[in-house]
Amino acid sequence: MNNLGDIRLFVEAANLGGLSAAGRKLGLSPAAASARLVKLESALHTRLFERTTRHLRLTDEGRSYLAYCQQGLQALDDGHAFLQAGKSVVRGKVRISATSDFGRHVLKNWLDEFNTQYPEVRFALVLSDSLSNLLQDDIDLAIRFGVPPDSSFVARPLAPNRRVLCASPEYLATHGAPERPQDLARFDCIVLGSAAGPANDWRFTRNGKVESYAVPLADARETNDGAVAREWAVSGYGIAMKSMWDIGADLRAGRLNILLPEWRSADAPVHALYQRNRYMAPRVRALLDFLIKRFAEESNNLMD
Repeated sequence: MNNLGDIRLFVEAANLGGLSAAGRKLGLSPAAASARLVKLESALHTRLFERTTRHLRLTDEGRSYLAYCQQGLQALDDGHAFLQAGKSVVRGKVRISATSDFGRHVLKNWLDEFNTQYPEVRFALVLSDSLSNLLQDDIDLAIRFGVPPDSSFVARPLAPNRRVLCASPEYLATHGAPERPQDLARFDCIVLGSAAGPANDWRFTRNGKVESYAVPLADARETNDGAVAREWAVSGYGIAMKSMWDIGADLRAGRLNILLPEWRSADAPVHALYQRNRYMAPRVRALLDFLIKRFAEESNNLMD
């Protein structure tokens, strides 16, 4: 804690892009600011910035250290605000991650609703269908379908989630509809891929009977973006396997129809993920509570 002021100077310099500007904000002369940064780098035995006459540029080590400093200072500020106000103060920035389709078409609107209740909260919304960068991107909360194998995250169940085959009415009017999974060989299919590979092995159950269909990748449209897969289906390019949360609005508007409804695919329930050993700030806790309530309100109608 002896160099807390130096750490604040470092964070401000990184945010403002200059040491003089950071010094002015903290009431330090340029010489004093420079001396304090040199002292911090000496204590860490690490160079945090590459300096030129006009610019500061973070080194790789400085960029990594900055993420920890920002998290630590935000936690201290949260604690100070809590003591000053006598209660949990819901303000500051939340870094939230979601899959691309759900984030664009559902979560984004819910965050706007949350902001009407808590206008002092700011969001960094990271949309990705991959889990690989949650730790690297310093995510506070992630919304994902299914449970990841990574034990560094707590997985809080939020809602059920059916995965269904869907296509546009226009596509079905031209090509007809499959009556059982094996009929899919006659249709155009859209496959979502990830770092683990393409999700082209579609498995279905009905009355205890299991059937599967492996979409030939040579004949399929492929993408690693769930929103693109949904847009292709809506535009009539073929049949896609999608989450009900992703296509709920399209079903209600008649842009997509569910196929083979009596054949069930494996469910992938919605979870909120957060780091196991990380302090949960009041703003993150308030957002999680809001999402739990919002999912409960919407899930019954969606899954009927």
